[in-house]
Amino acid sequence: MRLSLFSSAIVASLVGYGSTIALLLSAAAALGATPAQSASWVFAICLAKGLTSGFLSFYTRVPVVLAWSTPGLALIAASGGITMVEAVGAFLLAASLIVLTGAWGPLGRLVQRIPDGIAAGMLAGVLLPFCLPLMGAIEGLPLLVLPMIGVFAVVRLRNPALAVLAALAVGVGLAFALGQATLPALSLGLPQITLIAPEFRASVLVGLGLPLFLVTMASQNLPGFAVLRAAGYVAPVRPALIGTGAASFLSAFAGAHTISMAAITAAICLGEDTHPDRNERWKVGLAYAGVWLLLGLFSPLIIPIIAALPPALIAALVGLALLGPLMGAATGAFAHADQRFAALVTLVTTASSVSFFGIGAAFWGLLAGLAVCALEQVTKKT
Repeated sequence: MRLSLFSSAIVASLVGYGSTIALLLSAAAALGATPAQSASWVFAICLAKGLTSGFLSFYTRVPVVLAWSTPGLALIAASGGITMVEAVGAFLLAASLIVLTGAWGPLGRLVQRIPDGIAAGMLAGVLLPFCLPLMGAIEGLPLLVLPMIGVFAVVRLRNPALAVLAALAVGVGLAFALGQATLPALSLGLPQITLIAPEFRASVLVGLGLPLFLVTMASQNLPGFAVLRAAGYVAPVRPALIGTGAASFLSAFAGAHTISMAAITAAICLGEDTHPDRNERWKVGLAYAGVWLLLGLFSPLIIPIIAALPPALIAALVGLALLGPLMGAATGAFAHADQRFAALVTLVTTASSVSFFGIGAAFWGLLAGLAVCALEQVTKKT
């Protein structure tokens, strides 16, 4: 175990945790989660990521670096009128579909048949509403948010992966220095799991569970496998889908949403700087697992500090964290000329946050895009 394995794992873990923990807590708040349920969510998903990354890396001898579904968090946070127990039911459905995709080939092929532009348009529509409040955050707290944006812009020129983490560090420091936040009372207690009995409501399963599965597959798992292939590895698709789906299913009872393959943070761990021998690089998955277990254990210290920060800072941080994914999704949505209008319809419908029959906008955006795409194909044939 070279020291470089640990340094890459630490950087990748801190980037993944620091850049999106605020979004996770926002999603939990949107569901009306209690403080105990929010803490359980963070601890359970850290355990799921750590243990599954370590197991899959050891089992496949491939550096498997996992993430929690960031677009999934944005989708959850945008889903109004859903309780925590109903969300757990949707998480279980999404996890089950991921397992089924890995175990049953036809379902995986059906997901892959969704046009790339429409899948990207749905993702862009989910992310866009979370980037728009960035300007409002500047108006509300300019002395706090403008330095965050400046640091983000400068660091992004040299190291995009660390830009959000640098903005978080600046924002937290300024918030306490300017009196915009007060350090809460901290106690180093062990985190606890809070078990949640799920409730299954059809509209929530269709409006949240199904889109959560689709965005996790399209925006996390497929790019994650592509990053592995680009690094010269044979992507362990079947074990990874079954493993992450099973871990997500178990952790859902503690309130956690889905875990998935990582792309950006995985790239940090796949280069020669991690280990010069590509056949030994899988060990970074073990180091990555250890870091995530530590992050889970120290979550009782981290969560109160994040919760004490002003809402404008959290809105700015979430917006900055999602600019990159939004850019990628928008690029993918309009990359194919024959899918652009359908992708635009998908994006606009999803971003509108409309809800019909209790079913959220992501599902209707996907349905609208597929309908337009099918209509255009029929018209071309005639």
